[in-house]
Amino acid sequence: MSSNDVLGRGTGGDLRLAGLTKRFGSFTAVDHLDLTIPQGSFFALLGASGCGKTTTLRMVSGLEAPSEGRIFLGDDDVTERKPHRRPVNTVFQNYALFPHLDVYENVAFGLRRRGIKDVKQQVADMLDLVELGHLARRRPSQLSGGQQQRIALARALINQPQVLLLDEPLGALDLKLRRQMQIELKRIQTEVGLTFVHVTHDQEEAMTMADTIAVMNSGRIEQMGSPADLYENPGTTFVANFLGQSNLIPGTVEGVRGDVVTVTAHGQRLTLPADRCRTDTGAVILGVRPEKVRLAPAGSALPPGVNALAGGVVSDASFIGVSTQYLVRLPSGEELAVFEQNTGCEIQRPGTEVVVHWDPSQSFGLDGSQDIEAGADLDEESAA
Repeated sequence: MSSNDVLGRGTGGDLRLAGLTKRFGSFTAVDHLDLTIPQGSFFALLGASGCGKTTTLRMVSGLEAPSEGRIFLGDDDVTERKPHRRPVNTVFQNYALFPHLDVYENVAFGLRRRGIKDVKQQVADMLDLVELGHLARRRPSQLSGGQQQRIALARALINQPQVLLLDEPLGALDLKLRRQMQIELKRIQTEVGLTFVHVTHDQEEAMTMADTIAVMNSGRIEQMGSPADLYENPGTTFVANFLGQSNLIPGTVEGVRGDVVTVTAHGQRLTLPADRCRTDTGAVILGVRPEKVRLAPAGSALPPGVNALAGGVVSDASFIGVSTQYLVRLPSGEELAVFEQNTGCEIQRPGTEVVVHWDPSQSFGLDGSQDIEAGADLDEESAA
């Protein structure tokens, strides 16, 4: 029997949150959240500590009661249902395995509690899914962190939830194992076809696994889309700064001609595509990701048509193997980040005068009235 047969792939319908709000006294943790998570998707709620993502997850699971709003699974309103009455299971960061039970009995626990006597085949299928059948009679204390995480996942999946909630499930693992488990979790989700809702503060984790990411800020969704959409076309300075790293340059829209916007910044004329600019007049913040920017020695010939800012001086150069990460101080005092791939190019030493340049099509433009530093220095050490 396959894992799809065990779980009943594609049942239950979309998860829909309608006006979902949670207040703790005078503090609003989640603020009128409207969200539809398609059935069978891998969806990430991404944000820093205090943004409301874990509170949202706890309301979906039934561990917190909403102050306002409704929660629907398909056509069913589950807002008032007790946690054990909802077709939802949660995998926590600390796994919450039973230390006195072996792996087999940990996975079988939910079935036995429901009075199912013949659990052998279902447990075997789940252990095969997470590739740990050979450890069935070990205790949790005899497993590595990654193995414990996979057993917690199997224990949750065997209950055939319509939605699996993952609350910072990889937070306790070291970096190498965390990256391995990101791939493993995505494989399992693709194989079983269930809706996974993953809460994390780790941008790389969200981008590696999720089909769709909702970036949360102060209890609301700042922007939602595919990882590529959010990274390449951030809609706000908060998203541009929080999801990866961005160079954000204040300027003024000089004009729009056809599908090109011209911007004046640092005394230079820069251009960008009109469909990547969210304002067509007045103050604008022109953005470009560090890996899109190139360095050229001062006075050297540049490729035709590039955006360029001259008079920069390398203030820092950090070789990290796959790339060299530079900081370049412009005459205005602003510093731009430049990530150059390790292709054997000579490293520019601090103090070297350079020109920074990039393809105009890689620029994006944001409303210039925003806080240019929004999202740049958030505490990402703990989940909300």
